[in-house]
Amino acid sequence: MLLVSSIKKAKEKIVFIVFIFRSLRGFLSLVVKDMINLCNSLHVLYSPTIFAFLQEKSMETVVETANRRTFSKVFADFKEITKARLAISVVFSSLAGYLLGAYETDFVSLLLLAFGGYCMVGASNVYNQIIEKDLDALMKRTMNRPVPAGRVSVNSAMLIAVVLTVLGVVALYFLNQKTAMFGAISIFLYTSVYTPLKTKTPLAVFVGAFPGAIPFMLGWVAATNEFGIEPGTLFMIQFFWQFPHFWALAWMLDEDYKKGGFKMLPTGKKDKGTALQIIMYTIWMMVISIVPAFGITGRLHLSIIAAIIVFILGGVMLFFAFKLYKERDNISARKLMLASVSYITLIQVIYVIDKFL
Repeated sequence: MLLVSSIKKAKEKIVFIVFIFRSLRGFLSLVVKDMINLCNSLHVLYSPTIFAFLQEKSMETVVETANRRTFSKVFADFKEITKARLAISVVFSSLAGYLLGAYETDFVSLLLLAFGGYCMVGASNVYNQIIEKDLDALMKRTMNRPVPAGRVSVNSAMLIAVVLTVLGVVALYFLNQKTAMFGAISIFLYTSVYTPLKTKTPLAVFVGAFPGAIPFMLGWVAATNEFGIEPGTLFMIQFFWQFPHFWALAWMLDEDYKKGGFKMLPTGKKDKGTALQIIMYTIWMMVISIVPAFGITGRLHLSIIAAIIVFILGGVMLFFAFKLYKERDNISARKLMLASVSYITLIQVIYVIDKFL
């Protein structure tokens, strides 16, 4: 009976995955058509040089070339509007959490988690860009994003966000209800609480750290259908990590953020007060990251050797945090930001490898 039940569940997941890919194919087709309709005239799409080229080719070749170029542009805008690199890093965290929690690895579940995770992060980013489109247009870093630049209409962006939300929630629901719930909570907090607060108070970073800390934890919940000390610890690691990471980024982009009215640094300035808070949160992050080595976090374990390596990596981040405190310049902030990205990736890899060794 158990074998029959497992086969039935596997079939349901496979059927859903097939449905997802068919839906995406139809969805992308609709987006391409919408993008074409947004163009008022042919010269918006083609330069004079291309016009000369078109005159020498058959109409069939013209259509094929236009379709390829249009799809390429739409796909590039899709990656940008969903912030593909950020979404992929979040998916990586979720998969690491899954591997830590799983008793045995199920490929279909990993695929559902990766797909659902990307959809949820992508949807959050699209909603964010819809809400902030006017402010994004004021900042050099964001003015060329698809929505503020006018390449994707608000209606099209909303369609993308809604479709991604539905697909993401359903994909995570196929894993278990808790995973879908946490995914939905992350979208709500990011779009409805964090995003509006960014122009109101620096505390927005604290609020945003909650949905930002969910992915690592989400993987464990997806694998076990349980929430306890283990996923809670993973949540805390990524929660405290976000402060030095994001404040280093905000330090670098402070002038641009101010153009949009965003209040991202804790003191509102690139001063010693901000740098001191970065140091304090980095220390908290280092402490939380080695707690599993003390045997108080249930099934989440970390060997002494792995804990030492993780602590040393945290020490590297702390070094750059002190460097920022001393120099208070963008170069030091960039080094800290890059160190933080390396840190979170490496410790997740170390945690997973340590489990299987």
